[in-house]
Amino acid sequence: MEIAMSTNHIPKRVLSAILQSLSAGVVPRIGLEHIAVGRKHEIEALLHDIDEVVAEGGASFRFILGRYGSGKSFLCQLIRNYALQRNFVVMDADLSPTRRLTGPQGQGLSLYRELLTNAATKTRPDGGAFSALLERWISDLQEQVVYEDGVQPHEPRFRMMVERRIRSTINQMEGMVHGFDFATVISEYWRGHITGEDARKSAALRWLRGEYSTKGEARQALGVRVIIDDSSWYDYIKLLAHFVTSIGYRGLILFIDEAVNLYKISHKASRNSNYERLLTLFNDTTQGKARYLGIIMGVTPQMVEDERRGLYSYEALRSRLEESRFVRDGLRDLTGPIIRLQPLTAEETFVLLQRIRELHAMFHRSDVGVSDQEIEYFIRELHQRLGADQLLTPREIVRDFLSILNIMVQNPGVEFMDVLGSDEFAPARLTADPEALVAEVADSGEDDAASRYKTFEL
Repeated sequence: MEIAMSTNHIPKRVLSAILQSLSAGVVPRIGLEHIAVGRKHEIEALLHDIDEVVAEGGASFRFILGRYGSGKSFLCQLIRNYALQRNFVVMDADLSPTRRLTGPQGQGLSLYRELLTNAATKTRPDGGAFSALLERWISDLQEQVVYEDGVQPHEPRFRMMVERRIRSTINQMEGMVHGFDFATVISEYWRGHITGEDARKSAALRWLRGEYSTKGEARQALGVRVIIDDSSWYDYIKLLAHFVTSIGYRGLILFIDEAVNLYKISHKASRNSNYERLLTLFNDTTQGKARYLGIIMGVTPQMVEDERRGLYSYEALRSRLEESRFVRDGLRDLTGPIIRLQPLTAEETFVLLQRIRELHAMFHRSDVGVSDQEIEYFIRELHQRLGADQLLTPREIVRDFLSILNIMVQNPGVEFMDVLGSDEFAPARLTADPEALVAEVADSGEDDAASRYKTFEL
């Protein structure tokens, strides 16, 4: 059956990205608005932070808490796209064994470099926007000198007028930590731009991206005596937030996902060092020490609530993150630092699968003929499995549903109920949450063998 194409046609490139990502169990980078279902209150709370706090000169820090596959990364990506449309600069990175908040082998600096690499703006949403951002700023200043001051580029005083505007922007940061050196490097970038010295511009960008390994190398190239390192990278994030705001953006939003990698650190001292750095970021943003900066971090329940190795094992974080005793089923507080994702309702899941059915049909230019009643039956089947109320996630539901649709496309004549009802078909196997196994796997050498089983509950 041919599908009638709507006037709001979605490009095939976007459809392909959505369906391939969902089939692989990952979040699509584009087209999220076509499959966004539920999370209304969570989205409103996060957008309030962005529009009413960060854009007004404040700062915010939010943890998005949910199990694997519950939609943390999806929500982060959705808010990222909203932030881009609202003229914020966004940076995102996933934590890993080589990218942490701090570490003896420069893991904090690696995180900073990844954030800078993934810097994005509305006109450069795919990342790599930092150098373009500087070029656009300088170009805007030159236009201002021409149209507001009436000075043409060929006039001798043109360069001086542009430099005056640059200095008025960066002078605001010289009173901040490392602000003088930051301002010096920005000035060097401008000099390289006006004189056509690409080597000088490249050196300034290398410094801003934290790519100098020694102070001597930086001093020889730019005349500055400091470099961005593992201990100072967050100070430069705060400077960047102030800088991008001063050149016309509304603020800087960081998205840090896969924070469970901090929980996986087996060495207690290293893990606590990262928790201490996390506490610094949290305090800075919530106490008003940072400006125009928002941080959103994806975490799992066990990473937060495990009193032996999670965030609650670090008392200073526990006292700040623990939910009010008045929060219980049916009563939520979305003003706190933790936004706990609730499972999608059956109605929301139904709408989600309807949309996926439509996108799948649009991509393949034909409808495989799955009815609303069959979708309802599919949802009931999944929810009837043992433990589904606790373990079933949107990721598993969507992957199973897309798998059936793909089978039907590749095997004409096969009906939905034929696949779902066959003995060979088994929906994605529900297992204990993977984070429940983290402590046992990562604990070697820290505690006695018996303590490895403390995370298991009956």
